[in-house]
Amino acid sequence: MSDTIPNDAPLQSVESNNFIETIIEADNKSGRWDSRVHTRFPPEPNGYLHIGHAKSICLNMGLARKYGGKFNLRFDDTNPTTEDTEYVDSIQADARWLGADWEDRLFFASDYFEQMYVYAEDLVNKGLAYVDDQNGEEIRENRGTVKTPGVNSPFRDRSVEENLDLLRRMRAGEFPDGAKVLRAKIDMAAPNMLLRDPLIYRIRHAHHHRTGDQWCIYPMYDWAHGTEDSLEGITHSVCTLEFEVHRPLYDWFLDKLEVYHPQQIEFARLNLTYTLMSKRKLLKLVQDGHVSGWDDPRMPTLSGLRRRGYTASAIRGFCDRIGVARRDSVVDVQLLEHCLREEMNLTARRVMAVLDPLKVVITNYPEGQVENIECQNNPENEADGTRMVPFSRELWIERDDFLEDPPRKFFRLGPGREVRLKHAYYVTCDEAVKDDDGNIVELRCTYDPDSRGGSTPDGRRVKGTLQWVSVTHGVDAEVRLYDHLFSDPNPGDAEDVTTVLNPDSLVVKTGCKLEPELGAAKPGDSFQFMRHGYFSADSEDSTPERPVFNRTVSLKDSWAKIQQKD
Repeated sequence: MSDTIPNDAPLQSVESNNFIETIIEADNKSGRWDSRVHTRFPPEPNGYLHIGHAKSICLNMGLARKYGGKFNLRFDDTNPTTEDTEYVDSIQADARWLGADWEDRLFFASDYFEQMYVYAEDLVNKGLAYVDDQNGEEIRENRGTVKTPGVNSPFRDRSVEENLDLLRRMRAGEFPDGAKVLRAKIDMAAPNMLLRDPLIYRIRHAHHHRTGDQWCIYPMYDWAHGTEDSLEGITHSVCTLEFEVHRPLYDWFLDKLEVYHPQQIEFARLNLTYTLMSKRKLLKLVQDGHVSGWDDPRMPTLSGLRRRGYTASAIRGFCDRIGVARRDSVVDVQLLEHCLREEMNLTARRVMAVLDPLKVVITNYPEGQVENIECQNNPENEADGTRMVPFSRELWIERDDFLEDPPRKFFRLGPGREVRLKHAYYVTCDEAVKDDDGNIVELRCTYDPDSRGGSTPDGRRVKGTLQWVSVTHGVDAEVRLYDHLFSDPNPGDAEDVTTVLNPDSLVVKTGCKLEPELGAAKPGDSFQFMRHGYFSADSEDSTPERPVFNRTVSLKDSWAKIQQKD
């Protein structure tokens, strides 16, 4: 399924007016920032993007598009021990797939390492930063608590000259990891704990994926974040709500450096039921083999959602619906699934697939005869036309579409009962053939040759309609039934997330029978398997010789029912 969008397509609704847009429109009206809008998305290359990042991308890119501004993609690559080019490549691919376009504005924090260091020396020269010899534990102990002030470092009053000398020697690699840090000199009694002489640089003798071994001191996030925004001319530095407490430090650094000073604005991050948003915990699941990788279709990563069959447009639609708020809340994952169903209902072909096959032999149908039955591709989209599906004497139906002793309201097949085969004929079950163990292995039926298309000369009607696949022409396939990875709606609250893993998050069914045209499905092609849900050909494992389909989402739309009740 194609999912490209034009560069000028909105990533968020242009009709809405969230609080950030209100700020921007006020700024534009007053002429602040010269009426420019310049946003950025600054991921750390230490994991794959997930659905929470999609909200940030859609927001930042959407704001730039709506107001005719610019959008940067900038990697916050300040921690060489956790970063990898694999993550850099995957993040770019996922962001592009989602619809983001940063044109020629791809940046890295490492692009600015030299300038950041110059800024650090500037703070030292101003008496606003010092080299501290305390180790990490001592720094934590002396920081104090929310009720008690911190204690000044014994090295806080070093002279400017000594601090410059030590900082330069830190850069030159004279000291081991953890021996010294550079700290801002702010206020050890500040109510905001982040202002209690925060770290600016730490020593880390580690190979960087871009700069190699050029550096052995690396900037802390709070130091890098504001200076990067300043150097890039960002106007509205949009970030999630947990960074609200960091804003005073963001402002302090830029004010003391006396450089261009963007505005930081915080919004509520995406919290989704049955979904884990911690990259650290997701990485642990990958490393410990609880999932097959970052792109496992049960993962909330964009690559996992894409492999499962989610479309970029459905995710963008979801981000638009949940909106932008100042307060944290939890969104029901059923809304995300609803957004996909709405789209696939209009775009996905309805096809017949039998996941637990039981053979039916139509005893009065001519042996060797094959008919091509015309089937509508999508009743919601007449322009999608029809296809021809072969019908023969021997068919597969779902095993649970037959009961030997059916209850009164069972409207499928049973001894002596008549049903309609979808798009084809009425058939009546005459006999159930069993093996030596008493298992039903075959049904023998007769058909009404005058009932093709679902109507008969006598006008009789049946309540049951079954899907089917020709034994001779059907395609063997593996079908993977995916469900939520976690059994707890709030897995992030668990001390150990492996204790709330859903044991039924993946059920693999082999020997499934599909319409012949599905054997030619390309990776990513999506269909509605009648009565089973929406499925997508797996982008990694599916081949014409061995088709593999992932269930993207079931047909049951609980969200729509909830909305109808409301």
